[in-house]
Amino acid sequence: MVMQMSKRDDVTQNWQTATVLAQALHGVDQATGGVVPALQPSTTFVRDKAYQPLKGHIYSRYTTPNLTGLEQIVARIEGGPAALCFSSGLAAITTLLESLPTGSRIVAPEIMYFAALDWMKHLDLKGRIKLDLFNPDDNNDLARVLADKPADLVWIEPAVNPTWTVIGIEESARLAHRAGARLAVDATVTPPVTTKPLELGADYVMHSGTKYLNGHSDVLSGVLVPKKCDDQWDKIVFARGMLGNPLAPFEAWLMIRGLRTLGIRFIECSRNALIIARHFENHPRIETILYPGLVSHPGHAIAAHQCKNGFGGMMSILVRDGSFSALQVVTRLKIFLPATSLGGVESLVEHRKTVEGENSPTSEKLLRLSIGIEAVEDLIADLEQALG
Repeated sequence: MVMQMSKRDDVTQNWQTATVLAQALHGVDQATGGVVPALQPSTTFVRDKAYQPLKGHIYSRYTTPNLTGLEQIVARIEGGPAALCFSSGLAAITTLLESLPTGSRIVAPEIMYFAALDWMKHLDLKGRIKLDLFNPDDNNDLARVLADKPADLVWIEPAVNPTWTVIGIEESARLAHRAGARLAVDATVTPPVTTKPLELGADYVMHSGTKYLNGHSDVLSGVLVPKKCDDQWDKIVFARGMLGNPLAPFEAWLMIRGLRTLGIRFIECSRNALIIARHFENHPRIETILYPGLVSHPGHAIAAHQCKNGFGGMMSILVRDGSFSALQVVTRLKIFLPATSLGGVESLVEHRKTVEGENSPTSEKLLRLSIGIEAVEDLIADLEQALG
């Protein structure tokens, strides 16, 4: 069964993204008139006298009212015909992979979200898929890898985590489609208030909704949106129901709450990040600052084309050798919180090499920063004192 966003012949049809988000797609509680959508925690739903689902819901492993409401909002802001929300970003990724036939060839970057790459490598070792990697720092390497043989899925991140190398969505889509593959874009750090991958040629857009979409570090979630609803999308819908990993009602309700401020949160994070990146670009204790919003960044032109409303709050710095290491810089910070994740209102710092483990390709010198919405002067002062 294809789950498709219902047609709405009302005033919301012509709303811009900011209005859709702020009003939660006009999600007024019809039972009470409340301007906040109601929370419905039921796991099962009654049928009518003809023994048909009374409101289209049967069991919470498939859909719930809160989940459906959230998915309609996400589909609208991404420009897709439908959406599925999952219990985590990794659940969204693994469900998409599960829907592919055994032996499918997947092409992905050598550096990307490490847990997703680890799972792809795991499936490759089991013989479930064939995984080939390309170097995202080489503009010609994706074309080289795809020229070898047909592929089924190309996976990219528009800004590669944690080096923030920029990958062009349009060119990746062209190369993927020429090789007979679909393009899936992990747009976690470039939410739809700034980048719309489906409009740039992607076949799927994925988010860890835990990050910018929710924005408050209190929901674990994932999102998939297709370019079209077809047989492959039906397989993904089926896989989610069988794997039992949809987002639960309360988490869906919280995500709707978080989405309502996505636009203004992202603008402020982007503003703060650009100010910080420019301030520290030539700092004596920083070897390199990796932020696509800087004109000096090698991928800036592509990032500017893809990001229409800010470059986001994610950056990495390589700390120059000195009297103390990058990991020690983390311990000296007083405002930045030493924690994993990104995209929340609070600023975080992470020594990525430690988090990824001994097989990590990430430099010991690299610190990943998620810039929040605090006063930027305070964040700059905190980094200055920590760097010494």
